[in-house]
Amino acid sequence: MKILLVNPPNAGISIPVEKFGLKETQKIFKGEPFALEVLAGNLENHETKIIDLKIPGESLEKEISTFSPDIVAFTSLTCEANTVLNLSRETKGIDKKIKIAVGGVHASSDPAFFNRDFIDYLIIGLGKHTFRKLVDSLERNGYPEELAGVAGTNPQAGISFIRREFDRTDLVEEKPPAYDLVTVYRKNYVIDSLGISMGYINTAYGCPNNCSFCCIGNITGNRYIEHNIECVIRDLTLLEDIPVIRLVDANTFANPDRAKKLCNAIKSSNFKKRFIADACADSIVSDPGLFEQWQKAGLHAVIIGFEEINNERLSGWRKKSTLVIVQKAIEILHDLEISIVGDFIISPDYCENDFRKLETFVEKSAIELPVFSVLTPLPGTPLYKTMQNDIIIHNLDYYTLGNAVTETALPEKEFYTILTGLQDRFHRKARL
Repeated sequence: MKILLVNPPNAGISIPVEKFGLKETQKIFKGEPFALEVLAGNLENHETKIIDLKIPGESLEKEISTFSPDIVAFTSLTCEANTVLNLSRETKGIDKKIKIAVGGVHASSDPAFFNRDFIDYLIIGLGKHTFRKLVDSLERNGYPEELAGVAGTNPQAGISFIRREFDRTDLVEEKPPAYDLVTVYRKNYVIDSLGISMGYINTAYGCPNNCSFCCIGNITGNRYIEHNIECVIRDLTLLEDIPVIRLVDANTFANPDRAKKLCNAIKSSNFKKRFIADACADSIVSDPGLFEQWQKAGLHAVIIGFEEINNERLSGWRKKSTLVIVQKAIEILHDLEISIVGDFIISPDYCENDFRKLETFVEKSAIELPVFSVLTPLPGTPLYKTMQNDIIIHNLDYYTLGNAVTETALPEKEFYTILTGLQDRFHRKARL
């Protein structure tokens, strides 16, 4: 079959820009559609293409006309969900015989949103194994067999499907990502501040933590599933010409023993690369020696969800760390000369003093690249259940993590003026 995998265009509405004319901070990382490359890796014997609509000049209509796919599959973040609806509708308008599937974060977190008559199937959670099963079933029978993790749409009756119990077989480890399908786009996947290419590799899926604002658990059914280390080394070899590797796990160091084995394997393979990986502050504090070894293997920067400097808020979001742990983690990484990308969550109830305290903390901590997002109750998360009665903006175009979808304690313009000023000041002196 002919399969077209689609990375939707940049989507979302910015309240500070659209409503108040404030400056928008530009992205430093421009990444590849890695989930689609992973999916395509298990589609051998089918003719598969990836189109990245985040790249200027690409046209879905033109690609459909020239490629004539049997299946068009979209991935979707929450802020891209409305855009994917529009693209799906347009695709059916071009050729109603095309089967349309939607997967990704939002389909896994809120599948009912995509229960539309112009969408045929939803892939719930990890899709590398189940999407292949769906494709084979359609090719064999013309209709899908009942598959756990795949939902057929039915706008009249609602969605009914069997939830899949994910395990390591869903990783289909013997099939590497189809990196070759984005070769034409590779020059666009860069770190602007360094001006060099960056490639993606996954060493594990899911996260052992259960932060209330996070939607990662919906992808794996709240399981943490690790890749075989030999497969990680294989994938690194496939990206031999890429100097910087982003390990796109939610938490690369969740299993310290395995992380040490992976580190040793990387050093033994003599890769000359810089790595960027995610870690939790408590993991760093509990095992500084692990990060010392990783620094020797090429760990250049660590992305840490500090989220807050207020212990009460941290506890309320089910974070395991405290301000003391956060401070110690920063000290350890700086001693090791590992750069820090620090994620902070700005609650809509922030007052001027909260902003002031956070800015002072980030400045004194000398965090190389602080990233500020706004607390957003994403559908399908525990936080959404807690806050859904407080939500005043339901249009998912605003769920970019840069907008407050609940009321702000400060006057709205003041809130965004302070926020964008904070972002701009640190962005201008960001370094990696």
